[in-house]
Amino acid sequence: MTTTGRSATRRQMLAGTGALGAGIAFSGALSELFAGTAAAQGLGHTGYGPLVPDPKGLLDLPEGFRYRVLSREGDRLRSGEGKVPSNHDGMSAFAGREGRVHLVRNHENRADGKVPVPTIEGLTYDPAGKGGCTALTLDSRNHVLSERVAIAGTAVNCAGGPTPWGTWLTCEETEDKAGTNGYTKDHGFIFEVDPVDPRRTGAVPLTAMGRFQHEAIAVDPRRGVVYETEDAFEKPFGLFYRFLPKKPLGGRGSLRAGGRLQAMRVPGVPDLSTIQEIGAEFDDIEWVDVPDPQAAQTPIRFQDFGRGGITHAQKLEGCYWGGRSVYFVSSFARRSDGSTADHYGQIWRYDPERRRLTLVIVFGPDTDIQMPGESPDNICLAPSGGLMVCEDGNGAQHVYGVTRRGEVYAMARGRQNIGTPAEPEWGEFAGVTFSPDGDTMYVNCYTPGTTFAVTGPWRR
Repeated sequence: MTTTGRSATRRQMLAGTGALGAGIAFSGALSELFAGTAAAQGLGHTGYGPLVPDPKGLLDLPEGFRYRVLSREGDRLRSGEGKVPSNHDGMSAFAGREGRVHLVRNHENRADGKVPVPTIEGLTYDPAGKGGCTALTLDSRNHVLSERVAIAGTAVNCAGGPTPWGTWLTCEETEDKAGTNGYTKDHGFIFEVDPVDPRRTGAVPLTAMGRFQHEAIAVDPRRGVVYETEDAFEKPFGLFYRFLPKKPLGGRGSLRAGGRLQAMRVPGVPDLSTIQEIGAEFDDIEWVDVPDPQAAQTPIRFQDFGRGGITHAQKLEGCYWGGRSVYFVSSFARRSDGSTADHYGQIWRYDPERRRLTLVIVFGPDTDIQMPGESPDNICLAPSGGLMVCEDGNGAQHVYGVTRRGEVYAMARGRQNIGTPAEPEWGEFAGVTFSPDGDTMYVNCYTPGTTFAVTGPWRR
């Protein structure tokens, strides 16, 4: 391990989000995080001001911003195929013709999902699965032109990620096999979804990419390597993977040709939670072949990786590509859950050219009760040159912005109280993404499932 001197610790607290406000402490090497990315420009140095309470009681935003509700759980799908499913999660936006935008949205339905994804012939993997994806087509003013099933019969579709050739990889966050929870097929796979015509991709599991509790993916746009996170619920915790396709960057359907699945080993570090110092670097990262990617008998994280073992981390979630590196999130680590050390959220950077892993951001813990600081989840680069981070914690839920100078501000706050006034329940945010032109932020409220389009002075 080497620790560089170029990474200075920064902590900023946000106030003014209403009453006492909700804040999050932040530390990070922002110059390193955004260097070389498309968003690294002379913007993103401040937030957009305090949040203004929404008179409709749905979404608080800074002054000058407005939202449109695109879709809500239980409404009728525009296609007439059934109802809008529950549990809106990961999502991505793709450019269409004449200024149109195609959204692909995950539905993290388990076996007891309230509103399942309707089963459609040719788009259904396992009729017993209630998860899947829906696809929306929007015009240039964010009016919904169509809304339909994109894949059905999958399970616990959590996050995923876009490919360089314009499709969505949706990830099942489960290891349930056929015969469990009524399923007729094994689950725990990645599926490719075409946002324009889902029948081009169908419902084919990409089995070579592994069967485990997938969370998110990111694709190296130059090499075609696919990086994958695993959000395992119990110790031993998840692994960070890479998939080496036989046909890298081969376009739609090419991942079906197979490839090699490997897991990351940081020599001398069995648990990433033990690393707490911003800027800590590890060179000569090793990648070890997964003994049984299908996990026919033993889940991958339990398998024997030989001398040196393998590196684990609790709550590996968001994953994205920026510049020449892949970034991934560990939402939190708790010794009470079995982690070696505690933390309140980390973002890691892996540079494949240098084979170097760097800890670039640590969240919390000096925050108020509304934001425990332990729950950064979905993340994306914003057109302002910073990050957008979805909160998944206790109390009122937010989308937080992180500027290139390390300042953290509230971008949105959910007002969908689905409990009682005495015991409110707040739906987490998920699937934050931006339109190809950067003028609209799309984000989901997990429950009750709602998809928002947020417009305003993003480039201010």
